[in-house]
Amino acid sequence: MGHSQAEKAESRARVLRIAARRIREQGMEQLGIAELMKEAGLTHGGFYKHFSSREDLMNQAAALALADGEEKMERAAQADPDLPRTGLIDAYLSAHHRDTPGTGCALVTLGEAAGRGGTEMKEAYEKQVRSYLSLIEGIPADGSGERADAMVTLSALVGAVLMARAVADPELSDELLGTVAARLKDGFGTA
Repeated sequence: MGHSQAEKAESRARVLRIAARRIREQGMEQLGIAELMKEAGLTHGGFYKHFSSREDLMNQAAALALADGEEKMERAAQADPDLPRTGLIDAYLSAHHRDTPGTGCALVTLGEAAGRGGTEMKEAYEKQVRSYLSLIEGIPADGSGERADAMVTLSALVGAVLMARAVADPELSDELLGTVAARLKDGFGTA
């Protein structure tokens, strides 16, 4: 007896959600299809019922992982209507975001893979960069809302989290997050 279309769609969505989480946690190179399908409660052989190739899965999971963070950034910016940029900075440069990459922003974990990836991967990454720039640009730092300020802010956010996750010294990790947060807030008059 075959699966209904609804069951097939749910299975596919489950595989994508798990893959999106795992590539944020481990990167794209570490994701094994057999382990992924097992975690999703499916057989390895069923993979090709849902995806044409590993690259197809990776591209779709990366796009999902990248899009997941957008809603979180919007909520963070709305946390304090008087200081929306501060809310976004504080949420992004938090210990929680650093310590939970599986639910964090995929711009941090997928930058290198997107840089080496094909057009579809680059386009998904670019879409989120543009979306985040637009969001940040729409939150005036000093009343100007300049694109350059948004680019510096986004680059500092992503870079600080990447480095804070990569260093072994917990004090340096905290210092990176705190210092960049303070400088972004000071530089934009939101501290």
